[in-house]
Amino acid sequence: MVRLIAMQFRDRVYKIVAQIPRGRVVTYGQVAALCGRPRAARIVGGIAHWGDHSLPWQRVVHKDGSLAAGYPGGVEGHKQVLEAEGIRVSKDYKVDIERLKWNP
Repeated sequence: MVRLIAMQFRDRVYKIVAQIPRGRVVTYGQVAALCGRPRAARIVGGIAHWGDHSLPWQRVVHKDGSLAAGYPGGVEGHKQVLEAEGIRVSKDYKVDIERLKWNP
């Protein structure tokens, strides 16, 4: 039963992440809340790290707009992929979360 619940949550996370439009970002906590588990931001991070790599995980950032060190290539790799999409990343590896946040 627990495994089924975890798989259902993972599938909801995948569905949300797949919908994030190019040029926009969401936070790990926002994804968790949209999936019905507002306190599960770390679980979303684990799903991002170990889950389906064909999804646009580069569009998921920390609540303060900072990039993920666990992204392939670290924060520099995360920055490069976001900038390739036209998203500006500051020298301290943050995006303007207020301006770029996607609210489905």
